[in-house]
Amino acid sequence: MSDLSQFLIPRGFKFGAAKAGLKQSGRTDFALIVADAAASAAAAFTANRVTAAPLTVDKEHLRATDGRVRVVAINAGNANCATGQAGLDAARATCSAIAETFNCKPEEVFPSSTGVIGVPLPTEKLIAALPDLAVSIGSEFDHFQQIASAILTTDTVEKTAFARLKITISQIDGPGEIEQEVRIAALCKGSGMIHPQLVPHATMLVYILTDAAIEPPALDTYLRDAIDVSFNRISVDGDTSTNDTVLLLASGASGVAIGAHHAEFASALTQVCTSLARQIVSDGEGITHIVELRIQGAASAADALRVAKAIAHSPLVKTAWAGCDPNWGRLLAAIGYSGANIDPNRIDVWFGELRICCDGSRAAEFDEVAAHAYLQQPEFSITIDLHQGDGSCTFWTTDLTHEYIRINADYTT
Repeated sequence: MSDLSQFLIPRGFKFGAAKAGLKQSGRTDFALIVADAAASAAAAFTANRVTAAPLTVDKEHLRATDGRVRVVAINAGNANCATGQAGLDAARATCSAIAETFNCKPEEVFPSSTGVIGVPLPTEKLIAALPDLAVSIGSEFDHFQQIASAILTTDTVEKTAFARLKITISQIDGPGEIEQEVRIAALCKGSGMIHPQLVPHATMLVYILTDAAIEPPALDTYLRDAIDVSFNRISVDGDTSTNDTVLLLASGASGVAIGAHHAEFASALTQVCTSLARQIVSDGEGITHIVELRIQGAASAADALRVAKAIAHSPLVKTAWAGCDPNWGRLLAAIGYSGANIDPNRIDVWFGELRICCDGSRAAEFDEVAAHAYLQQPEFSITIDLHQGDGSCTFWTTDLTHEYIRINADYTT
C-alpha cells in the first residue's frame, strides 16, 4: 500500500470505481466499497417523505442483517427516485448481482443513488460494469479517492476527511497495557439541494469508515450524536433531498473493541463529520460567501436552531449576503418569524467583531462602510444574542447568487 494508505485508510475495506455510462459526461459513475467481512453498520436517512428506491431497500437490508453491510454500491447520474416499483426492482437486481459477484447475501449490499429524479435506473449498465470493477478494487489511497470522484454530480471538488487516534487496551495474554491505532476515513458528495434533516439530506451522500470493532447499537448512537452537530447544522438552499444518506461502517480489522460512551472516538467521529459538513457548504452551488451563524442566549437549543434555520433559509437575507449588503433588518425579520421565544427589544447582532444591532435597534457604533467591507470576505460570521437563556448553536450556510439559479435552471437541459 502507499504511505497514505498505511496512515489514513481504515483496514478491512477495499474500493473501486468504473464508468457505467450513467453520467452524460462519460466520467466514472459507479463505485463500490467492499468490506473484507460483513461490517457493523449504522445509517441515517432523509426526513423527506418522498424517498428514493435505494433508501427503502437499505432500510429493509439493515433490518434483515441486524445492521451488517458487506458491499456499498453507489451510482451517480441517476437518483432512482419517483420510479415506482421499477425503481425498487432495479435496486434489488443490482444488489443481487453484486451479492453473486462478492459471494455475500443480497441483504448485505447497501445501494445508494444520486442524480436526476424521475428517470428509470438502467440497472443493466451497472451489472455490465461489475466484472471489471470487481477485479480492479484495492485498499490503497488512490482507490479510496476513486470513490470520492465517482460519486460527484454538481460538486466541483472531492470531499474527504480523516482521523487517527491511539486507544489504550489491556493485553489478554500479558501484563500491562498497549496502545493501538484506530482510523476513520470518510468521503461525501453534496453542493446543492442541501438542507439535511436526517432521521437516526444535488443530494448529500456520506460514507464513514472505521477499523474499530463496534457493535451496531453503539455505532448508531455515535453516528446520531455526530450528525446532530454537523450535517444537521448546514444548509445551502433549504431543500431537503430525497436521497440523503449517511452510512457509518466498522470493520473491526484493527482488533480494537470500542464500547458505548468512548469520548475519544466520539470526538474524532464528530470532527470528521463536521469537516465534511463544512466542505459541503464550501462547495455550495454558485456560492460566493460562506456564513457561520452563531446563535446564543436562546431559550433552548431548539430555539437557537429555529433562529439559525430561519435566517439561513431566507432569500432576502441570502441575496443581501450575495451583494455584501449589511441589511441587518432582514435578520431581525427572520428571527421574528422563526417561531423561537424572543423579546424584540433584547436582540443583539454582530458581524464579526462589529456590533450592528443593540437591544433590537441600530447600534450607536454601527458603521455601514465597515460592515459592507466585512461582508466582502468570502467567509464571515454573524453572532446573534437573544438574551433569553442558555440555548446556543453554530450553523453553516451560504449566500444565494445568480450562478445558483443558472446551475439549477439548466440542470436537466
